[in-house]
Amino acid sequence: MTPRDIGKTLVVIPTYNERESLPIIVAGVRTAEPKVDILIADDNSPDGTGEVAEGLRNNDSGIFVLHRATKAGLGAAYLDAFGWAKANGYIVVVEMDADGSHRPVDLTIILDALTYSDVVLGSRWVKQGKVVNWPLSRKLLSRGGNLYTKIWLGIPIQDATGGFRAYRMSALDQMDIDHVASQGYCFQVDMAWRAVKADLRITEVPITFVERELGESKMDGSIVKEALWRVTQWGIEKRLSDLRRVFNRS
Repeated sequence: MTPRDIGKTLVVIPTYNERESLPIIVAGVRTAEPKVDILIADDNSPDGTGEVAEGLRNNDSGIFVLHRATKAGLGAAYLDAFGWAKANGYIVVVEMDADGSHRPVDLTIILDALTYSDVVLGSRWVKQGKVVNWPLSRKLLSRGGNLYTKIWLGIPIQDATGGFRAYRMSALDQMDIDHVASQGYCFQVDMAWRAVKADLRITEVPITFVERELGESKMDGSIVKEALWRVTQWGIEKRLSDLRRVFNRS
């Protein structure tokens, strides 16, 4: 099968101060997968990204813009976009960064894999996955965070923090996303964890992650702290739940 067999597809690109890179990534998506629609979810960027998005929309009937009132975090932007996608009849929703770190050429790999899956994660840490232009400190942070997540949650996922991924809308409907409150990298872990708990068909495919060349990274200490705290909390809750099941069987 080809990606076109999976149904009406929307690529969601959240933005905040991405006016330089946004046209490049949109053009790349159009080249890689001409038939997908694109939703740009802008958090009222002060650099005029919203206006750039409107210019792109005016020249392409398959591009839409969701103007959000304020910067409320990655998770909130994606949840709003998921709601918009469902209201407009999309079957598949893709998460993709605007900063160039996610290569449009890898979009085809992700959509191909969704033919036989409910959720597809673009992974830097499976065989043939790679990162480009990352210092050792970033590699260790990402590797360590994913190892910590695997140990605490017991999930068979190598890259739960990655943000290049695709969901079937039917999968999102089973993941209780109305109660997602996490942001940043933690949002991605939260969504992966919910997919595992919902017993969905999850596939990881190798991607090449390229460190951004334009704009500034949104990564900061608060994002890391939130992820550590929430993963630890979820892990404790999982262990207590497992213990209760054992005692109930006894």
